[in-house]
Amino acid sequence: MKDISLGKTDLKILKALQENGRIKYSELANQVGLTTSPCIERIKRLERDGYISAYTAILNPKKLNASMVVLVQVRLDRSIKNSFEKFRKAVLNLPQVQECYLVTGNYDFTIKARVSDMDAYRKFLESDLLSIAGVQESTSSVVIESIKESMALTL
Repeated sequence: MKDISLGKTDLKILKALQENGRIKYSELANQVGLTTSPCIERIKRLERDGYISAYTAILNPKKLNASMVVLVQVRLDRSIKNSFEKFRKAVLNLPQVQECYLVTGNYDFTIKARVSDMDAYRKFLESDLLSIAGVQESTSSVVIESIKESMALTL
């Protein structure tokens, strides 16, 4: 559900910034039908109000030796006290983990990890992920081809 305090112009600004976070203020203002100063003021308000969380660069994983994506489902041992909290804290310190979700179903968490190759994944799995106290079981799927990767929200 869209926030009712956002007008059409704010949504246009957000959409344009999702597509190109480095767009020049003057170009963005022209796209959304404002002059530059009011456009900048709206962007600052959207940042201040938390609609814009961050600006970031999207890096090429192939160039940086992190082209292998693995989706890992993890089940925790619920008899171990605080296993969910311990797992959450541990995962935050694993640089290979790009995303981690608490999910419904047969497993407790789904993780998206990026590594250089299968050997690096095996080391990550054995030394890092499966060594977290409370991890009972995991199953992995290696991504063969990425069809779509996007952080863009529907506005």
